[in-house]
Parts: sequence; C-alpha cells; structure tokens
Amino acid sequence: MSYAEVNGLRLWYEEHGDGRPLVLLHGGFGAVEQFAAIRPALAPRRRVISVDLQGHGRTADVDRPLRYESMADDVAALIVHLGLAEADVLGFSLGGGVALRLAIQHRELLRRLVVVSAPCRRQGWFPEVLAGMPEPDEAAGERMRGTPPHQLYQEVAPRPQDWPRLWAKTGELLRREYDWSPEVAALTTPTLLAFADADSIRPGHMVEFFGLLGGGHRDAGWDGTDRPDARLAVLPGLTHYDIVDSPALPSAVLPFLTHTLPATPTR
Repeated sequence: MSYAEVNGLRLWYEEHGDGRPLVLLHGGFGAVEQFAAIRPALAPRRRVISVDLQGHGRTADVDRPLRYESMADDVAALIVHLGLAEADVLGFSLGGGVALRLAIQHRELLRRLVVVSAPCRRQGWFPEVLAGMPEPDEAAGERMRGTPPHQLYQEVAPRPQDWPRLWAKTGELLRREYDWSPEVAALTTPTLLAFADADSIRPGHMVEFFGLLGGGHRDAGWDGTDRPDARLAVLPGLTHYDIVDSPALPSAVLPFLTHTLPATPTR
C-alpha cells in the first residue's frame, strides 16, 4: 500500500497476493474498496494491484481534466514504475474505459485485458443512463453529500473538500462523446468482455463490441480451432451496480487469464 509519483500525480495503489500481476481499475466515484468482494478470489492466484485513479479515493486531484486517455497513461506509468514487463488489467465501468485506452495506447504493457460493464463508444449506454449521468456542476456534487460514494470519499480522500470538484469533473468526462470502434478493431490484446444481463450497456452494443474484437463472426468448429481470442461473458441475474460484488465475475475472469491461447491470434 503506497503512492507512486507518476505524471505529476501521487497515484495510490495497493498490492495483495502473489503471482502474475493483475491491475484492477474501479468505476466512477469509486476506489480500491470497490473490489473488496472479489479480491479474496483473485489474490490467492495473482499479484493483485488495485489503483485509485486521478481524483478518486486516496489519489488527490491535480490541475488537469479527467480523461480516459490521461488516466490510462497514469496506469501505464505505474506498471513501468513497478518494474513489470507486462500485466493483465481489469477495469470496471469508468475504469473499463481507462483499461481499454491502456490497451490502445500502451499495447506493449498488456498481456490480457478484461473490460467489465463498459462500452467502446458512448452511445453503447442505454439512453436513460446517458440522460442520468452526473451534471458537470459542483453544486450538483454538493447535493450528493451523504450518498455511499461520498461517504467513502470522505473517509479516505486526502482532501475531502474536493468532492464537488470530483463530481463536476467526472460529469464533464462522462458527457463527452467518444467512439473508439476503429481502434478496438485494431487491437491484438486478448480481451474478455464481461457484462451483467441487466447491465447499463445495451445488449446490442455488447455484441457489436465483441464483433469488433473478432467474435461472433463464425462457428468455432467442432474442435474450437476457429474460436477468436476475444471472449464474451454475460453474467445472469446481475446489474451494472452489483457485478463487481458477484463471485460470478472472478469465475469468468480467472479461466480467461489462465487459458492458453493459440500462438497465432484468431480474429
């Protein structure tokens, strides 16, 4: 449990367990605590490195906007700081966007990628989810005091008074349009997409995202030789708000991280 000085940021990270490194990236307004329920299933087999992203948890904000791209650069710098040749990375929701940008911008640092409940373009969210995303307004953040995310922030943040600023900057990030489809189609990192069956992401987009990674275009064949490197898991009985608490998530993730893939990627 320590800070790393990267890109002008004091980035908080925690380590649990031993083995091949697995970096965990939380969702918006979250912190490393978001993975408390599943970390016990991961740590006996992995060196789990949980990160508090810019402005979240124990990582104080700095004078720059929140962007998926810059947060991905921060995580890349942490991987290098820790002396890791490569790492597996799992990101949830906002952290899923950061993880995806990490794979796009720093392919050489990733072994495998897990994106949980995050789209590759903003319109992948349901319309009502887009409409309900936080307002880029500090006054709106003030009205969210006392909510569970604020309570966690109040307990761990080095500057608890920055909560309204985090709210506004996150709202500004989440309301920016983006479409990374062409870059996703060019990815070669083996990727698992994991969603809840009642997620905030449209099922049609789940299939679209999987298709960009080479999935769903053909039958795998009787011996599975035409199976793509990409994987798609739709976990039953879950939502966007409880998928990271469910034992079903590590049950889907761990086999993907340990499975031997063919030497020549299949797309």
